[in-house]
Order: sequence, then C-alpha cells, then structure tokens
Amino acid sequence: MVDNESILDATKRQLGLDPEDESFDVEIMIHINSTFFTLTHLGVGPKPGFSIMGRGEKWSDFIGLDQIAAVKSYMGLKVRLIFDPPATGPATEAMERQTEQMEWRLNAHMEEVKWETLQ
Repeated sequence: MVDNESILDATKRQLGLDPEDESFDVEIMIHINSTFFTLTHLGVGPKPGFSIMGRGEKWSDFIGLDQIAAVKSYMGLKVRLIFDPPATGPATEAMERQTEQMEWRLNAHMEEVKWETLQ
C-alpha cells in the first residue's frame, strides 16, 4: 500500500480547513517545510531533506509506511502550534509535550532502523 495523499491537503484537513480553500496555502506550506527541516534533523525522511511546493507532493514521496502515521500526526501538531495555537496555555503545553514525545520516538525509531541496516 502506498500513501498517495497530498501532504498539503492532509495537513489542511488536520487544521480543520477545506483542502480546496487556498487562502492560507503559502503560510501553511512554510510551516510544513520548517517541520520537514526538523524531521530531517531527527533523521526522518530523505537525507538531503524534503519540502513541498504545492499540492503535488505526496506522503509516499517523503517516507515509508512504517513511520507514516506518526509523521502525519507530528506534522499536524507542529503546524497547528505555529499556524493556529490553542487559546489556553494548558492546551498549548499539552500539544508541545506531545510533539516532544513524538520527536523522541521518531528519532529513536530512525536510530534503530539505522542500526538494523548496518547489521
């Protein structure tokens, strides 16, 4: 199974936006690309990095199926924290803790994958 869903459309849906509404696309793509920068530093995705330019880039272009759910969830949380943060401090803190935990888990998973490929 290959995930051919548009990264931009999927992220917009997580933000509660209609994928057909292009009003915030440039701003959302900037936040998506900065999140990809973070993911690259965590060892997730292609080594040279990854970015999107529009609706054409799919999740399958970025990563394999074993990490896809975690990466989608992480992307949604990170972009929401930047683009449309919660109105209350406790909600923001909870989302920040969740993203930090996901960063740790993604990095640990990629380290494990790297060690497995060396053996």
